[in-house]
Amino acid sequence: MSTPRVLVLGGSGFVGRHVCEQLTRLGWHITVPTRRAVNAASVQSLPGLTVIEASVHQPADLARLMPGHDAVVNLVAVLHGNEDRFENVHVDLPGKIASAMKKAGVQRLVHVSALGADPQGPSMYQRSKARGETVLHNAGLQLTVLRPSVIFGAEDKFLNLFADLQAVAPFMPLAGSGTRFAPVWVADVARAVAVCLQKPDTIGQTYELCGPDVLTLGELVQRAGQWAGVNHGRGRPVIGLPMWMGWLQAAAMELAPGEPLMSRDNLASMKVDNVATGQLPGLAALGIAAASAAGVAPTYLGHRGPRSKLNRWRAGAGR
Repeated sequence: MSTPRVLVLGGSGFVGRHVCEQLTRLGWHITVPTRRAVNAASVQSLPGLTVIEASVHQPADLARLMPGHDAVVNLVAVLHGNEDRFENVHVDLPGKIASAMKKAGVQRLVHVSALGADPQGPSMYQRSKARGETVLHNAGLQLTVLRPSVIFGAEDKFLNLFADLQAVAPFMPLAGSGTRFAPVWVADVARAVAVCLQKPDTIGQTYELCGPDVLTLGELVQRAGQWAGVNHGRGRPVIGLPMWMGWLQAAAMELAPGEPLMSRDNLASMKVDNVATGQLPGLAALGIAAASAAGVAPTYLGHRGPRSKLNRWRAGAGR
């Protein structure tokens, strides 16, 4: 049999890099499109991987990329934005992907959505994720949907962010501190993608990808500081904010340049717990024993000496 070829959309991102590494170990040929090749520096040295400069939002570029591939993985997502941005990335793009796949005769798609995707969800993010799933289900593809909870790993912008904040702040004011999460390791998410591509019986299935522990946001934030050794391993006190105060805080953060640390839509998402419903299969059904945050996070948060910031800058520069 010929070596499978997979097109990984979002392959240069946090999750995408791990997916590409998993597929490389399987010997697959991988194509990663990116607007600028330098953005894919972290994966372009992987054997069997080709980086192509293209915009996945342009139908002409998708039509050019699709032929010759046996499967597609879609990891493209945004956490912040207005209704139009969420619609463009989470709904319109899946429609464009499905159209390009059908025209090229490519049937197999693994789509990474989000735990909590719900057409009636409290946030634009959750509702747009659900609409994107519907678009793909209606396209008649050989589809598998993965819904991860919050994803952690060495390059994450979640536990690392809260550890960094605690390094300079005496306490952590936090809205939504009681919302429950089931954090899942990025390597387990990547393994799930690889397993689904190999197992035809995952076609038509939706999987909830959760770690073994359920923790409130407040617990996760404090433990990020503890695992990073902040305040002699005690972390900083977490002070829960009422939602109205968090709403004002998030509105102010949205006015700052760049991606906000927290948006009002993020807060809206936290009106519901981000944990498995128990109605859908999870990592165990894919033969994956989920790693806990307590077992993994200290291995990267605990190495935050004087060179840690320099190393992160180097990683961001692809060096």
